[in-house]
Amino acid sequence: MDSQFREYVESLHPAFEALLAMRPVKVSTLPKNLPLKCIYLFSEGTSHLYVGRTGNFRNRMRQHSIAGSQHNQAVLAFKLAREKTGNLKAKYNVKGSRAALQVDPLFGPVFVEAKARVRKMDLRFVEEQDPLRQTLLEVYVAVVLKTPYNDFDTH
Repeated sequence: MDSQFREYVESLHPAFEALLAMRPVKVSTLPKNLPLKCIYLFSEGTSHLYVGRTGNFRNRMRQHSIAGSQHNQAVLAFKLAREKTGNLKAKYNVKGSRAALQVDPLFGPVFVEAKARVRKMDLRFVEEQDPLRQTLLEVYVAVVLKTPYNDFDTH
């Protein structure tokens, strides 16, 4: 393995431990002093569901959880709504597309409920300024915790 890459990988575990050691908060109870760039983890009880990364943490949490967020902003909620409605596979035509699902009379309300669910989830975060370490840490956390809603699939 390349020595520089190994150095990055070996530096991830302390940040992972810090993330898990953090006392969880809710989106609605975020502290005033937040990092801008970080990795975040959504959980329900002991079930770790989704890890993400962002360059604007407070704004990203808003996108994940407000009722008016679009399908490309509230990614976890969209996946939860897909699961609940049985719309598991992406479709690349107009009917069944992400945009069409969002306004579908059956899917739309479930999507709004899923955003409310995300607002109630436990949230942990750890600051990470370096974009490369941020990317690697996101993958590391997802692999180690086996977060079911991270798929790293392209769209």
